[in-house]
Amino acid sequence: MITVSFVDDDQMLLDGLAAWLSSVPDLRLLGTMRTVEELLAAPGARPRVVVLDLLLADRSDPVENVRRLVAADIQVLVASVVPHVEHGVDVVRAGALGYLTKDHALDVLADAIRQVATGETVYSTELAYSWSRDTRPERPRLAAQERAVLVAYASGMTLTAAARRAGVQPATAKKYLAKVKEKYRELGRATYTKLDLANRVREDGLARYPQS
Repeated sequence: MITVSFVDDDQMLLDGLAAWLSSVPDLRLLGTMRTVEELLAAPGARPRVVVLDLLLADRSDPVENVRRLVAADIQVLVASVVPHVEHGVDVVRAGALGYLTKDHALDVLADAIRQVATGETVYSTELAYSWSRDTRPERPRLAAQERAVLVAYASGMTLTAAARRAGVQPATAKKYLAKVKEKYRELGRATYTKLDLANRVREDGLARYPQS
């Protein structure tokens, strides 16, 4: 028996999936949640597999969502309404074992859950091709507020304005930016100036995802 939970903010979809899973003998639904935070805070046993919507209404970072679930020893299958190839590569790099679009039939989803549960990878031909050709440099792991300050500051805001956007004091924002620069330099990606920071945001697609 494979235990599975769904993290999605489409209640009609969640209700439909719950009804469907009741007829699949080898899959057992543990719960449906709207956020990763809610799933990880829930009492009781954790699922073997989580089917995770790529972009949630809480504006959480998809890559960080995957990392948190993987760190909790949960296999992750990401689902999306549309085929974000670059996004798919990012979440697979973060540890997701699968990436499916929501236009697949339910039996395809069931098979994907079974494969992911055993540690196999499941993703489209397009994603596999992009994954094999992905030569982007390694990205540092940034805390949510570090990233918020970075993206705001690199977009052209002053330090004070970026701090205000992130909800912190300018002195704190300055410390965050220093940490960000250090993290990039540790990866061999020299980062010293505001222009360097803007280039890292562009190179790593940090402005693509909703901010936490």
